[in-house]
Amino acid sequence: MQGSRFAFGPFVLDPGAGTLLRNDDPVAIGYRGLKLLAALAGRPGEILGKAELMDAAWPGTAVEEGNLTVQIAQLRKLLGPATDGGEWIATVPRVGYRFTGAIEYLGGAKQKPLPLPDKPSIAVLPFVNVSNDLEQESFADGLTEDLITDLSRISGLFVIARNSAFAYKGKAMDVRAIAENLGVRYLLEGSARRAAGRVRINAQLVDAVSGDHLWAERFDRSLDDIFAVQDEVTGKIVEALLGRLRAPPPRNRPKNLEAYDLCVRARKLMDDSPQTAREAHLMLTRAVSLDPEYAEAYRWLAVNHWMGWVHSGGPTGAARSDALKLARKAVALDPTDAGCRWSLAYLLAYERSFAEADAEFAKAIELDPNEADTWAALSDITVLAGRVEEGLEHIRKAFRLNPLPASWTYLTLGQAQYAAGEYEAAIETLRREETYRTSSRRFLAASLAQLGRLDEARAEVELFLVGNPHFTIRHWATTEPFRDAATLEHFVDGYRKAGLPE
Repeated sequence: MQGSRFAFGPFVLDPGAGTLLRNDDPVAIGYRGLKLLAALAGRPGEILGKAELMDAAWPGTAVEEGNLTVQIAQLRKLLGPATDGGEWIATVPRVGYRFTGAIEYLGGAKQKPLPLPDKPSIAVLPFVNVSNDLEQESFADGLTEDLITDLSRISGLFVIARNSAFAYKGKAMDVRAIAENLGVRYLLEGSARRAAGRVRINAQLVDAVSGDHLWAERFDRSLDDIFAVQDEVTGKIVEALLGRLRAPPPRNRPKNLEAYDLCVRARKLMDDSPQTAREAHLMLTRAVSLDPEYAEAYRWLAVNHWMGWVHSGGPTGAARSDALKLARKAVALDPTDAGCRWSLAYLLAYERSFAEADAEFAKAIELDPNEADTWAALSDITVLAGRVEEGLEHIRKAFRLNPLPASWTYLTLGQAQYAAGEYEAAIETLRREETYRTSSRRFLAASLAQLGRLDEARAEVELFLVGNPHFTIRHWATTEPFRDAATLEHFVDGYRKAGLPE
């Protein structure tokens, strides 16, 4: 039961938050113990085999069965006797263990509503594909993403990022609850149907506080007019929320719809595996060949080269050069696109062109203050420059604009927390399901090592090296864009204590 809390006797276990309470007081439970207890309490009365339990507590790691025995003994000692005088966890000889207590499922912890910003705030929910063709799902998603981008460029609005909006795709939820979760007042909902060279779009703007519909309209146009329709929808929303019709600067729109479709599909593959990175590369290469002046396609192709470099374990001269050339071309084609600007800024920082990188970041924020990824990328570069508190402030802005972000945003937060010496907070961040199985493990290992938890640190190092077999501290230190020697030494110290290879 993902997202649930479990109550038994005087205890409340919240696996998501990583906490165990006894009569509302925190209980000091280790990470492995918490994972084991969550697995057992999640299936009360069932016999869980030793292999299954070891996989829950030591995912992807081969450990001695004695480690499980020790952890179970520690759990029993921590929990004390059950309400009937017996044990909460029973041994099933030669098989495994069983949780014997009665469990009450409390549901997820109540999220504290986010405060509303001091400007009109909006989330664009994923448009529903109402055609009979599942292939048009990407078209509806692309429409949603483009509307988010267009609205985000209006400085008088506060706009929630794509990742958080798409967390509600396909979910039937009350608009008031969604707005509370995201900390916005207004929601845009809609549907799209694309068929036979035509597109039909229905859109409505809802005030989630009052429940009123502020604006609704249906568009039935030729598919060739899709970008004009996007501009019209954006203008109507801005007029409804700000009381005036004010369009953002014109964007570099694709001239070829097949290139647009390929780019929309490739966007979704940026944070995934080396295999999907190669798939995205083929799509984006085809997109720029179909439309050589399509700025966004060049931007994502630059990021794709970057991700290929990351997945391969380190930069090559060719990958770095190609990524930078593509990012510069994207900005040249569309100087008003904040995404192109921050992508270029990030790559420039890795080339040690810090003055130019700082200028590009500043321009990106001027063009689109709502772009959460800009703030997250800037946090990464700012922390490595030694301005840790400033970096933490940037990543907080990223999370406010994108409360349900991609894995790399948690990696960036954990890195900033480590740099600030907030090791416990970094461990909590980096053990979240969203980022735990990524290369963020190196920062998790360093945080554990700084707290003297060397066995846990070395287990994380072992797992990290499975996916990053060529990693060395020296190579990492020479390729990351550090501007502050003390910050660099702090990271290197944690890596060495954790046992990462020199």
